[in-house]
Amino acid sequence: MEKLLKKAGAERVSDRAKSAFREVLEDFGEQIGKKAVMFANHSKRKTIKSEDIKLANKS
Repeated sequence: MEKLLKKAGAERVSDRAKSAFREVLEDFGEQIGKKAVMFANHSKRKTIKSEDIKLANKS
């Protein structure tokens, strides 16, 4: 988490900030995952493909 925040320009990152960032990313990832599953199911597939993830991120 710290590496991502530093890449974004942060000089220093507190432990609480890293934890909060992780929680936000997990929530976002779960939302994307749910949408990707919906797209795969709509296409009558059990396997989630990269295009499902990309489409879920756009929607």
